[in-house]
Amino acid sequence: MTRSRLVLLVLGFLLLFGLLGPVLAQQPPAKCGPDHAILYKRAVKLLDTAEKKLTQGYTAEAKSMVKEANSLFTTLQKECGPEQKDRILTDQETQQEAINQKLGADERAQADRLMQSAEDKEKKSTKAEGAQSELAVRYQREAKSEYEQAHKRYIKAEIYALRNQQMVFGFLNK
Repeated sequence: MTRSRLVLLVLGFLLLFGLLGPVLAQQPPAKCGPDHAILYKRAVKLLDTAEKKLTQGYTAEAKSMVKEANSLFTTLQKECGPEQKDRILTDQETQQEAINQKLGADERAQADRLMQSAEDKEKKSTKAEGAQSELAVRYQREAKSEYEQAHKRYIKAEIYALRNQQMVFGFLNK
């Protein structure tokens, strides 16, 4: 009898630990704290600076800053996602989100058109190279200019998308 009780007791412990093990192993979701507020403020500052740099013509710097801001917002999304999802946007925030989405889509569409036009001009430049070198050079310059404009518009579209992230995670600033 003692032996059967011991076996039952061991089996009971194994069953208990088998059921409780996965529950105990789960980590509670991370709470957004002061570190996340610092990340948020850094991302917002990067966005503001990137917008200024883009306006001033420093496209490469702006692109780098937008990329870093995007990385910070991605981190916030991963770590503060549950808290962010529980937050309901105000009517004004919802309207601003829609405006930003429309402006971003418009910028991307214009950038796509510029890219297509630049590619067409590059093809024309290649065709005109042998016979009309001046025309080829003109097409090449126009293509380069349109590529640069398209690049700026793509960056601007990304800034609009990240402004929505800024608004969504605005609760971290409080």
